[in-house]
Parts: sequence; structure tokens; C-alpha cells
Amino acid sequence: MTKSDVASVLTQADCIRAVEQAFYDYDAGRLPKSESLGVRAGRGTYHVKAAQSTVFAAKINANFPANPSQHGLPTIQGLIVVMDLECGTPLAVLDSTRITTMRTAAATAVAAKHLARADARSVAVIGCGTQGRATVHALREVLPIQHVRLWDLNAHMIEECARELDETGLIVARASSLEDAVQDADVIVTCTPATVPFLEPRHVRPGAFVAAVGADNPQKCEITPELMSRALIVADLRDQAATMGDLRYAIECGRLAVTDVHAELGAIVSGRIAGRRNGEEIFLFDSTGTALQDVVVASLAVERAAARDIGTLLSFAG
Repeated sequence: MTKSDVASVLTQADCIRAVEQAFYDYDAGRLPKSESLGVRAGRGTYHVKAAQSTVFAAKINANFPANPSQHGLPTIQGLIVVMDLECGTPLAVLDSTRITTMRTAAATAVAAKHLARADARSVAVIGCGTQGRATVHALREVLPIQHVRLWDLNAHMIEECARELDETGLIVARASSLEDAVQDADVIVTCTPATVPFLEPRHVRPGAFVAAVGADNPQKCEITPELMSRALIVADLRDQAATMGDLRYAIECGRLAVTDVHAELGAIVSGRIAGRRNGEEIFLFDSTGTALQDVVVASLAVERAAARDIGTLLSFAG
């Protein structure tokens, strides 16, 4: 299935529902642990992530941040292979880029649904690439968002993002600095390739929800250990965040331990551990990305494509 095939069978709302259920089922022990492998190569990294639900799925993504400016290519390129659990038969091969973007935005939306204030109306997006834009659309599915402020080191990216969001009815502002972007924000989303943390306690108001999305390998970090130590941290997967998320950097700096994590997202979704209890708490979602998200979204895409005869039929029998 091509990227356009995937887009034709999935909506962002579909992905939010599927991802929320996946975290719920994982916390209940109905889904096994996913596996992840990262390999550095040249100017980027390769991620291999695998999990199972009703099917098995393995995703291979290449993440090369310089691609858009230097080669006119997407930052993320890759494939997802879906296989049958009964006999191991290959069922489908999908372009992974659309699914990765949508499932990542969906996880942020699920976390925001349970951890942001219910009346959150303003969002600051730090990092205005494809993921930043998709996250705004996903947040609108779960929160009454009205205002968005955009900041990126690349002014062209700010303008592209603003043009897209201007058509949604949102009030969109092009921020002049990080400080300008985050002022009075109810929700802050960081989607950057930063390797030096930049978001500090002074940037975050009481009651805010922060989604730290960019740190998806051990070389990246966006959130200062000082802010991490002041927030209630919810990780998609605690152990994974401790090795490749912003939590990793805070642990290395001696400011936090793995045991300081408030909860994994699945425990929040299931209600096993309490989420927001008042309007003053600062919650931080450490989003490192898990194959649990990939497998449920990919299986939904394959199911719908088969029902609608979408995609190209291949034979793996030889």
C-alpha cells in the first residue's frame, strides 16, 4: 500500500481510537511487549520496531533530518510488513510514513485527552514540520483548541505550517521566538530534532500539558532535566523512555530515576493510575513511539484496504 492508499482508508480519528485501545489493552496484559532497535548510519538513524495484536507487524524507518533541505526527500521513509499470526504468512507491505505521522499524533492526542485540562484552548507548536502539523489536527479531535502559536528555527517551515492551519478556522500566530510561542500556552508540543534540551520551567505555566515528541533516539533531547523534575511524567513505555526519550537525559544528569515516572500511558487510559487531579499540575508526555501504535493502525489499514480493494496485489508464494 502506498502513502495515498493509506490516507484513503484512515482518518486521524480512526488512529486515535485504535491507539487509545492499544494502550488500554497493553496495560491489561492483552498485548505483549513490543520490541525496538535503533541503528545509527551516516547522517541519520534506522529504527526497527515490531509488535503483535491480531497480526504481527514490523516497521523499518529511516530518519534523516537533512533530507528535506539537502535532497528534497521526507525526513522519515520506511516500510511496514504485516504478517499472519497463525502461519506466518506475509499479508501486506505498507509505506510507513503516513502511519508513523498519524499514530504519533494519535498518541499525543490520547495523552492530551487524559492529561491536559479539559478547557485547554491554546497550543504552542515547537517544530513546524509534518509531525507538528499533524499533531495540531489530532489535538482538535480531543480538545477545544482555538489558538495556535508556531515556532521553528526555519522560518519557511513556520510559514508552511501556518498556511495549512490558517484554513482550519484556528487563530494562528507566527511566533518571533520560543518565548513568544509558549507564552500562556495550555498545551506545548515539541517536534524537533534537537540534541540539546531547550524547554525550561520558565516556559511552562501551571496546569500546562507538554508533549515531548522529538526525542526518538538516544542522541536527541528537547526538555531540560529541571522541567522534567518539576512535571508529572507519563511515558508511552517507561523502560523505552529511559533509554531513548527525554527521561534518558534527565536520568543521565542525575535529576531523575525511572521510578520517578508517574505512569505509563496505558495505566492512565485504563484508569489504574490517576491522571490530572487539579488545574495546577504540569504533565509531561514522553513520547518515544512504540510498535504497539504501528501494529494496530497498520492492521486497520490493511483490513479496510482489503474490504475496498485498495492497493496492489502481490504474490509472496514464489
